[in-house]
Amino acid sequence: MIRTPLRPLARILEARQKGENPDAIERENIRLRHEEMRDRARQRAEGRLLVLGLFFLCAFSAVGGRMAMLSASEPSEPRASAAGAAIVAQRADIVDRQGRILATNLETYSLYAQPPQMIDPEHAATELARIFPDLEREKLLKDFTGKRKFLWIRKKLSPEQKQAVHDIGDPGLMFGPREMRLYPNGRLAAHVLGGAGFGREGVHAAEVIGVAGVERRFDDMLRDPSNEGKALKLSLDLSVQAAAEQVLYGGMKLMNAKGAAAVLMDVHTGEILSLVSLPDFDPNDRPRPPTQGQAADSPLFNRAVQGVYELGSTFKIFAAAQAMELGLARPDSVIDTRGPLRWGKFRIRDYHYYGKEMSLTKVIVKSSNIGSARVAQEIGVERQKDFLRRLGFFEATPVELTEAGGGVPLLPPNWSELSTMTISYGHGLSATPMHLAAAYAVIANGGTSVKPTLLKQDAAQLGPRVMSSQTARAARQMLRKVVTEGTASFGDVPGYAVAGKTGTADKPKENGGGYYEDRVIANFASMFPAHDPQYVLVVTLDEPSENSGDKPRRTAGWTAVPVAAEMIRRVAPLLGLRPEIEPATLADITLTSN
Repeated sequence: MIRTPLRPLARILEARQKGENPDAIERENIRLRHEEMRDRARQRAEGRLLVLGLFFLCAFSAVGGRMAMLSASEPSEPRASAAGAAIVAQRADIVDRQGRILATNLETYSLYAQPPQMIDPEHAATELARIFPDLEREKLLKDFTGKRKFLWIRKKLSPEQKQAVHDIGDPGLMFGPREMRLYPNGRLAAHVLGGAGFGREGVHAAEVIGVAGVERRFDDMLRDPSNEGKALKLSLDLSVQAAAEQVLYGGMKLMNAKGAAAVLMDVHTGEILSLVSLPDFDPNDRPRPPTQGQAADSPLFNRAVQGVYELGSTFKIFAAAQAMELGLARPDSVIDTRGPLRWGKFRIRDYHYYGKEMSLTKVIVKSSNIGSARVAQEIGVERQKDFLRRLGFFEATPVELTEAGGGVPLLPPNWSELSTMTISYGHGLSATPMHLAAAYAVIANGGTSVKPTLLKQDAAQLGPRVMSSQTARAARQMLRKVVTEGTASFGDVPGYAVAGKTGTADKPKENGGGYYEDRVIANFASMFPAHDPQYVLVVTLDEPSENSGDKPRRTAGWTAVPVAAEMIRRVAPLLGLRPEIEPATLADITLTSN
């Protein structure tokens, strides 16, 4: 910066020559210098004020924009989250095979509080504790008067509760619209439907997600907007399911059982018309999973697909069918039943003494362990394993339930000849009632495998052939005689020609160490009508005891069979089956050439 001299020599000399005062030149230069300094200071101040103004404008804009965003957002607890799509609350309905509603959506409200906006927290806490008895007034008051800016009070409200809260009149209590899952039939088909809960939540919407059953198995499909709300159609029949549950519940109580299961399946399509597990629950108020004790003691436990049991003498028909399929025996072949049958240090005995020998049919009718074991010896280990594998006893059933994946059969670690003998009469291999129903469907439909399904099918879904139709027909005739002449005499239902096999297995102790002496799993696997089977029904009772006599009777013939018979009597007309006279069995005719 170049400063101008206050007394420039040239001007001073010129002023003296003219007789002027040189001091005036200095005063003028001082004035001009001060004016220049003043102008520069003003410009500097104005620049600073402009920068400061711009800064305040930006800060005000940022704060205003943030306030606008907050006013348009949903109040919620602070949480770390990534940006994502908006909450989609809509969920498709679930219906039965006739289109009747099993699960749907209901518009309701949630209740939340913003304590900073509350006028009288003490009054609000008192009234809320009165409206909702499970809430604690002291805890509410602590939350309302503390540092919390937001808290949930109720995720779902009834219209009456909403009105009662509205009458409190506190502006800090607010309602948010949302959808909830509703099961209008209550406990009906609870283990199939499973239940739903909330995923991501806001005060104006909540994400409804499946937590069990078909709700969880088909969660993506039920939530997919591209399906345009198309309902999920199950194979269940609502009327049949209701009748089956009612009968099974009454039978469980009459037989003093701690639990029960029933599976009703179409033998040609694999469609499950009814699946019942007791005790059950209301999916509208699904209980919490147990944190202690046995899983089977919880009402959430699905005995039909999770209960892995030794199924007792219901397995004997598989040994007989395989022997006939391999040409090792015919229905009238004589089987040695002298006992006890010894294998090393083990002894196999019959429940009663049936004589030294009997036909293969009588082995099934009288339920001889010794006879089945001798047949299994002829079959051998590898052939038995292959046959049971094709019947589906080596893996979990493919039924569309999340819980079904846990029902994996328990196979012997060392499949010896002794294992083959004991498995032939249902001990040493454990499976679920659903496995048993699918295996009996093979015999009922003429020898082809079928996959159990909970989805409505439009046509038969038959898989690979397991046995010939002749073998399947002979096995059905044996099972029919079990009802007319054998251990399942209480299972005869006039007009419906029931065929089936009883099975009573000692219940193993939970922690190992053998079996209980007075606890059993009782099963009855049946099909009807026997001459042209359309349906398979498996009924399982956990620890039943029929106490009308002098001593408790726990075998399936006294417990599971009467329950299954009553169930068939009730559901057969609902399935469209008319009572009819059973066709007479024609005598076998052998054609010979001249």
